[in-house]
Amino acid sequence: MQYVTLNNGVQMPILGFGVFQIPPENTEQAVSDALAAGYRLLDTAAAYGNEEAVGRALRAGGIPRQDLFVTTKLWVQDAPAQDNTRRALETSLTRLGLDHVDLYLMHQPFGDVYGQWRAMEAANRAGLAKAIGVANFSPDRLLDLIFNNEITPAVNQIETHPFFQRAPDHDLMRAHGVRHQSWGGFAEGKNDLFTHPVLSEIGTAHDRSVAQVVLRWLIQRTIVTIPKSVNPGRMAQNIDVFDFELTNDQMNRIAALDTGTTLFFDHHDPEKVAWLSRRRLDN
Repeated sequence: MQYVTLNNGVQMPILGFGVFQIPPENTEQAVSDALAAGYRLLDTAAAYGNEEAVGRALRAGGIPRQDLFVTTKLWVQDAPAQDNTRRALETSLTRLGLDHVDLYLMHQPFGDVYGQWRAMEAANRAGLAKAIGVANFSPDRLLDLIFNNEITPAVNQIETHPFFQRAPDHDLMRAHGVRHQSWGGFAEGKNDLFTHPVLSEIGTAHDRSVAQVVLRWLIQRTIVTIPKSVNPGRMAQNIDVFDFELTNDQMNRIAALDTGTTLFFDHHDPEKVAWLSRRRLDN
């Protein structure tokens, strides 16, 4: 496994296992299979509804805690966000059966962002989260948070795949010491990703699958990635990407696939902002 060093010195695997949209009843087995395949970075969220199942798999897996890297995420909190954020983190820790997480992310750039972030800073200082970061932050939101708070986010987890490559975001994050992490690395198969002729041709050249090509492309860009699967064979295939390299020409051919546009939703869309801001996990 290859690791990256976050801006506070914490070591993070560059490839992990995500559990978004895995139903709670299937999550425990999926995480157990992922651990058996060698994954040590596990990415969940309060909003996914499967933290308890992740926790059960962690306890059953018997992997030493120091060898695991567990990420969860804070959903949008009402004011007083500082109190509510601490309670939300404690609830997540209880569900996971842990005394700390390795990375705690603010899931959306909405609500009382400053209050949430200051509570996350306090949790970091208290040892409840070894590193803190954000998700879905655009460059302007990210810079505002960096310039007006004490702790710079260690990570920004954003939609990143061959059709939406986020090169300007990547360069800005690197300049400010924020690690770029991808969600949706396979674009959920949109735009026929898994049969795309460019990606397929590159895969054939290396005797690799399109999924492996995409993961290798992300890794060579130093982007942390968290592919999801409930198929043990695909899990094993997805983690087997450290013994080959894409050429500069192949990287450039993939770069040419960028559309510069989201395939999912725009965090600047007023309707989406309203929906995300109003959503409560107990509803």
